[in-house]
Parts: sequence; C-alpha cells; structure tokens
Amino acid sequence: MAIIKCPECGRQISDKAPACPNCGVPIAGKIVKCPQCGEIYFKDQEMCPNCHHLTPRGETLVKGNVGNTSLNSNGAPQSSGIEAAQRTESSQPERRMSQPPTPPRTGNSYQKTQDRNAQHTMSPKPSDRQKPEAAPKSHSALIIAFVLAVLACGICFYFYNSSKNSKEEEAYEFAMNSDDPTVLQTYLDTNPDAPEAHRDSVEARLESLKQTDIDWTNAVVSGSRTALEDYLTKHPNSEHKADALHKIDSLDWIDATNGNSEQSYSTYLSEHANGEYVDQANNALKALKAKTVQPEEKTMVRAVFRHFFQAINAKNEDGLTATVAPLMSNFLGKTDATRADVAVFLSKIYKNDISNMNWHINNDYKISKKEVGDEEYQYNATFSAVQKVDKVDGSSVNTRFNIKATIGPDGLISSMSMTKILE
Repeated sequence: MAIIKCPECGRQISDKAPACPNCGVPIAGKIVKCPQCGEIYFKDQEMCPNCHHLTPRGETLVKGNVGNTSLNSNGAPQSSGIEAAQRTESSQPERRMSQPPTPPRTGNSYQKTQDRNAQHTMSPKPSDRQKPEAAPKSHSALIIAFVLAVLACGICFYFYNSSKNSKEEEAYEFAMNSDDPTVLQTYLDTNPDAPEAHRDSVEARLESLKQTDIDWTNAVVSGSRTALEDYLTKHPNSEHKADALHKIDSLDWIDATNGNSEQSYSTYLSEHANGEYVDQANNALKALKAKTVQPEEKTMVRAVFRHFFQAINAKNEDGLTATVAPLMSNFLGKTDATRADVAVFLSKIYKNDISNMNWHINNDYKISKKEVGDEEYQYNATFSAVQKVDKVDGSSVNTRFNIKATIGPDGLISSMSMTKILE
C-alpha cells in the first residue's frame, strides 16, 4: 500500500482505497503510474498529463490511426495529430542542430498553413474530446452513491443507537427496582458504556445492599430483639424485613410463655395483633382467666355481699332475697334453701330485745373461681364480718363470724355458711 495524490482532487490517499474520501472518484484498479515521470493518472487516459508519455491504450490508438493516414493538400500522407506531435517533438532538436536559422516568412498562405498545422497538431480527435466529459459524470454518480451510503449508515446507526439506549434504560430501571445484588452487578458488567449517572446510582445501590446484608448478619448473630429492631429502623424496606419481624415475634412469644401470666400474654397480643402465636396466646390467657380472679370480678363479689348485709341492717326483705339464687344448695346449714328461707332468717335474727343491728365486713377476702361453662365461672369467697347488736336495754354485743359463700355465674349467692369466731 502506498500513499498517492488523488488524480482528481490532489488529496493524499491510499492507492488501495476503493474511492477518494474527498471527491468520491474510484481509485483502486483505476489508476496507473507513469513509468517515465512517476505521475499518477487514470488508466482511461491515453497519455500521461505531465510528460505526454503514451499509455498502452494510447499506443493502440496510434497504431490504429497509421492505417487511416490521410493525404494533405499536397497529396502527401498526413499523420494523425498524436504522431505529428511526437514527430515534431522528437525532430525539433535535430532540426535546430542541422539546419541554419530560417528567416521569418511573410504572407497569408504561410500563416494559414502554420495555423492549420498547429490546430491539427493540438486539437484532439472527437473521441478524445468526449472522454474527459465522462469522468465528471462518473464522479458525480459515485459521489451521489457515497452520500446515499453515508446517509443509510447514519440512519441505521441512529436506530441502532436508539435501540441500544432504550435497552439500557430498561435494564437500569429493572436494576434499581431490584433487591438482588446479582442483578445490579449484571447491569454494571453488561453496560460498561452506560451514562455515568446510571452507573453511579447502580453502584451506590449495590453498596447499600451489601451493607444491608452485613447489618442483617450482625442482627441475626446477636439474637436480641433490640438488634433486630435497630436493623429495621436503619433498613425499613429491606428484603429481610419479614424475617426480622418473624424473629421478633418469636422472641416476644418466648418471653410471654416464660412469664405465663395474664400480663405477659396480654402484652404479646397488644404488640402482635397479627402475630404467629395469637391463637396460642388467647388460649393461654383464657386458661389463666379461668383460674385467676380478675379485679373486676373481685369488685363484683364484694358488691354482692355488701348488698346482702346492708339489706339485713335495713331489715329489707326484698333487697335481701334479690341477692340470693332462687334455689340455694345450702344456706346456713339448710340444703336446697329458697328465698323464703332467707326471708325467715331475716325475721328470726331480729329478736324483740334488739333495737338495732349493723354488719361490718372485714377486708380480708379470699376469692377463687372455677369454670362451670364456656367462659362462665363460679366464685368461692371466704371473709370475716362483725355483727354489732344494740339492745333495748342500751347494751351492745359484737360478734365476729367467719363466712364462706359461693356466687354463681348469674352473680347471685348460691350457698352460704357462717361460723361464729370465739374470742
């Protein structure tokens, strides 16, 4: 390969180039180097434009013109313009050396002859005049073809680049919405020419996910509720969020079962309304409630006995019988006692020598309960009470009793016994 000048525009190009990149004229296989002067010109030219050395094609044309020699005005053979030019050029030095200078001639005939010879020598044949016009037409066609090719390449490149950018944008969106480090790394590996802003964002997210994994590992290894809660605070949208909540739920359930109290189970239920152990917590809480008297239940039991003794103090038969069941299993030693039996007790307790009676209940309740139905309970209470009796003669007597009683699910006294405590 050699660097040459384009015969058309003079630009430096390779002799192997299909066409000149500047003017578009064909180069490879279309040029020849003059063996005499080294000038580069097109093969279809008949002679070197620099030294007029004939090309093989020009020599062929000259040989063809020998058989077509015409006669001049004097009847002598007349050579072609190319032969005359070569003969004239080759004979000029010899003439100058062998012949003395010829004085200038005058006259119209001589001038006309000189003009005619010069015109015949310098004027190319009709075929020679037409050939140079073919080159511009060929060059124009090549230029147009080259422009069209460039335009087609540009359009193809535009659509290719648009498609490539679209695919990169889709890959970027997918990577940024993924929590899988492998997806993010794949984007970076397959899109090395992506916009710097995209690559920076993906790299930052990849580092964030790696740090999230490190924090998750540390939280799991610690095994503490606090570490897991701290992890969720730092990474609220982590892919490990569900696992962290599950572990916290399990730890709280273990704490609830270790406490095995209404408070511990109630705390678990309040913090994990949708926890995995809600059913177990409710069952455990129900079992405990079946055995444990709640504060509101204690209040109810005390209120029933207070009303009972207030009715006695006021000799209120209706108020007294309203606190007991229609049929009592035992009332002061009488089995299957009725409300009428309770009314008889009220009339007997007030003797003729009693002017006033006042029962005072001591705050020494011991209450237990037993489940007798689905969330229906029977309450057993033990407490002491002091009976103060004022007599007509002005004296008073205080007697202390130990009382055992049962209250049914309906909130009525179903049995009662009283034992006098000797001081």
